[in-house]
Amino acid sequence: VQLVESGGGSVQAGGSLRLSCAASGVTTSRYCMGWFRQAPGKEREGVTSISPGDTTTYADSVKGRFTISRDNNKNTLYLHMNSLKPEDTAMYICAARPGSCYGLVEGYFGFWGQGTQVTVS
Repeated sequence: VQLVESGGGSVQAGGSLRLSCAASGVTTSRYCMGWFRQAPGKEREGVTSISPGDTTTYADSVKGRFTISRDNNKNTLYLHMNSLKPEDTAMYICAARPGSCYGLVEGYFGFWGQGTQVTVS
């Protein structure tokens, strides 16, 4: 299993970014796919997830600003981030687990990418 994130970068507050997570060795349509983030000196936190049935969950801090989606034909997960704030600055990490989602809990996910850095100033 391999998850490879891309699309991070530096952006001004109020701007937008789209992150991608290319998955191999997993069939994204059959997995709970998620995004987590980790800022320096802070614990990893769940941002959003999407279930095999397309049910989505969002952390309160990103509701209304971030949207998770996936293209099952490309086996790719996306995170569309709008109205970015400096507090969104973090390493964004793609995660996967077989089957249903059980919340934005780090321990529920068994497969992880290396992350892509997002910096908002």
